[in-house]
Parts: sequence; C-alpha cells; structure tokens
Amino acid sequence: MPGRPRPGPRLAFRDWRARRPFWGGLLLALGGGEILLTEKASLKVVLHIGMQGLAGYLLPTLMVLLGLLILFNPSQRLFYSVTGILVSLGTWLTSNLGGFFVGLLLGATGACLTFGWLPDQEPRVGRRERRRRARAAARAPGAERAERAERTA
Repeated sequence: MPGRPRPGPRLAFRDWRARRPFWGGLLLALGGGEILLTEKASLKVVLHIGMQGLAGYLLPTLMVLLGLLILFNPSQRLFYSVTGILVSLGTWLTSNLGGFFVGLLLGATGACLTFGWLPDQEPRVGRRERRRRARAAARAPGAERAERAERTA
C-alpha cells in the first residue's frame, strides 16, 4: 500500500521468525557448533572413537545442517527434528560425551522444541483472561435481556 510505511528490518525479521521454529533450529545448530569446537580442544580428556574420529566430526556437522534446514525449510520440521534428536544422542558416544554434555543438551532441547512447534496456532488464553471475557460478555446490554427471558420462561 502506498500510504503505509515500509517495515524495518527488525519487523521483517520478527515476521520471518514467527513463521518457523526459530529457537529450536537455532539451539540445534548451536549445539552442533559447540560440539565441533570441543573436537578441536587441546585437552587430555578429548576422546576420539571411530575411523580417526570421523564420526566425531560428522554428527555435529549434521546437527548444524539440520538446525539450518529447520530455519530455512520449516515444512519438513518433523523429519529434521527426529533426525536431530537421534544425531544429538549419538554425539554422546562419538564426540567427547556430546561436547561435555552442553552440545548434547542444546541439540536435544532444540530438536524437542522443533518437534513440538505448531504453525498458525492461536495463542492460548489464560484462565484470568477467559474469566474477564466472560464477565464482559455478561455485562453486555443484550445479555441482561436474555437472562430475564430465560428466567421467565
């Protein structure tokens, strides 16, 4: 519309974020990134299992990829989230106990948030708000007449 001001980048990002499981995808990607960073740690505790630690790099890379796919292709979120939780749990064995549990927990939380996200769902109304709406509807001018008519009938 010519009379409407253009939304700024902040409002455009907020609109984009509202149409996808943003926090779930972000947490899954951050969990994979954290695990990849612990793979490069020069600690004596670092553990590599598999062919030269290939699985230790493959699973967190998949976590980052799945997190990005959740953000940019939310229509397939259920498949990505189930795969993400399996990959996150697999990093416990292959990648320094899942990035010393931090990456594992971030990835599992992100995958669960993504699995539970429902698009275009009406926001839930709290008990107080329902009571307030019921009182307002009862105070409406037509409601009193309807009550009197019910009592006399």
